[in-house]
Amino acid sequence: MTAVPRLVFSAPSSGHGTNALSVGLLAALADRGLDVAGFKVGPDHVDAAYLGLAAGRPGRNLDPRLIGADRLGPLFAHGAQGAALALVQGTMGLYDSVAGRPEAESTAAVATALRSPVVLVVDVAAMGQSVAALVHGFRSYDEQLWLGGVILTQVASGRHESMLREALDDVGVPVYGALRRHELPPVLPARRHGVVPVLARDAEATRAVRRLGEAVAGTVDLERLLALARSAPALSVAAWSPATGTPVADAPVVALAGGPGGSYGHPETAELLRAVGAQVVTVDPLRDEALPAGTRALVVGGALPESYARDLSANRRLCIAVAELARTGRPVLAEGTGLLWLARELDGLPMCGVLDAIGASRDGLVVGYREATAQSDSVVARAGATVVGYKQHGAVLTPRSGPRAAWSWEGGTPEGFVWRGVHASQLGLHWVAYPEIATRLVTAAALPSPVEGVAAPA
Repeated sequence: MTAVPRLVFSAPSSGHGTNALSVGLLAALADRGLDVAGFKVGPDHVDAAYLGLAAGRPGRNLDPRLIGADRLGPLFAHGAQGAALALVQGTMGLYDSVAGRPEAESTAAVATALRSPVVLVVDVAAMGQSVAALVHGFRSYDEQLWLGGVILTQVASGRHESMLREALDDVGVPVYGALRRHELPPVLPARRHGVVPVLARDAEATRAVRRLGEAVAGTVDLERLLALARSAPALSVAAWSPATGTPVADAPVVALAGGPGGSYGHPETAELLRAVGAQVVTVDPLRDEALPAGTRALVVGGALPESYARDLSANRRLCIAVAELARTGRPVLAEGTGLLWLARELDGLPMCGVLDAIGASRDGLVVGYREATAQSDSVVARAGATVVGYKQHGAVLTPRSGPRAAWSWEGGTPEGFVWRGVHASQLGLHWVAYPEIATRLVTAAALPSPVEGVAAPA
């Protein structure tokens, strides 16, 4: 059994201020000395990173599609251990699903699985008494959902607030806060910077989180929210554990791309690597000029932003070191922009030159989940293995794949590169669903340096 006070913050749709309120609530409670934890529904690394910065512990993604619905409760329990409050920030609208599976993958489905009360964040800038009909509809739509109350944003005046509170009182919906239009400022760094400000512990990011905490502390009824969170029943699940097998005896050094504030992957990646015996050492691809001493494998997670291509290219010494690591057959696993970093060039800028391919940015984003099949044996999987991953990128590579492709999926041509110990793809995986990746990679890293072939266990 896992007893954790918890809330889910959601909204009728994107753009109501859920992210700013979630970050602000965690920062406000942490400033009061409470141990808090933050989670993000779906694959968004950026929101999860800022939740983690506010909470002072890693922000984690709860994505039913990537990790499987049966792992939601255990992973939540793992990330929320010891917390006085765990806050889950939803994605899109409460009942929305990118893949059209709201019954299993929406924020409402996650809240129901976690038996958590939901606080609906509603932008009321152009709304009066109709807010009651809107909230009543969201509460009535699913009888299994526990809608515990609302927080109002973009309130115009005291009179406007009184009107809204009266209407919601008529339908029996508690109001936990009402923020004026100036009280939830857009202070977080621009999203084009991705998770970099958090990983670098950038002063602007830290100030922004503190400012949101002050705004929430001054406008939201924290004690009533805590009481609602504490009313959530215990979960009958055991916490997820990264310990999946016997650790590799050699304890190889695995470099994980990131910064002082974490990595460009999910925090569970490092936990799984350590659990199977790796010495995990962070390498900052934007600033460090050398791989950590003794590096025998490199992992580049999918949250590295494409907007930092110039910085990646300028770090020539590290590019050369990465190319040499790959040439000797050591495991190099790269997702998302990591694939572009391993190419010859991106938008005319020289990269690591590991892969015989050229990247180019284009307008628009490729976004979505993919059910993929491994095309080649690699450090990630045996040929024929199936996975669910997520893509979000603007730049594309030419060619799209090498002689040995990484993945294929229905409706698309083979994608990604497998060469010696390299596995590079724009498809990102959540290792909680595939913990064997850590075992394969660390086992391969512990072997004598191969010169030819795939550096993966048979």
